[in-house]
Amino acid sequence: MKTKYEAMFIIKPDLKDEEKSAVMKGIKEQVAKHQGSVTSDQIWAERRKLAYDLFPIGGQMRFKEGMYYLVNFESDSLSIAALKAIYNLNENVLRYMILKLDDKKAK
Repeated sequence: MKTKYEAMFIIKPDLKDEEKSAVMKGIKEQVAKHQGSVTSDQIWAERRKLAYDLFPIGGQMRFKEGMYYLVNFESDSLSIAALKAIYNLNENVLRYMILKLDDKKAK
């Protein structure tokens, strides 16, 4: 049985438009690759100030802003761990959060 999820991604703000499109496409492709289906996706905020600076470990570049990308999808609950592992490896994704939607709220 497929469960409904909502995921918010913060993507590096300094990427070119085609790079941002490739990151967003890759996020959706990973859901599909793990037998899920994206029901909707949207750019929630093109540039939004972060609550605190994000920086790579050992790196010098600090990020004060990020692009917020919202994805709603349905997937098997066993695939979520695999998706999280993949998104952790994506250097263009600064942060992400995947939430399971309550059946009452999903309707």
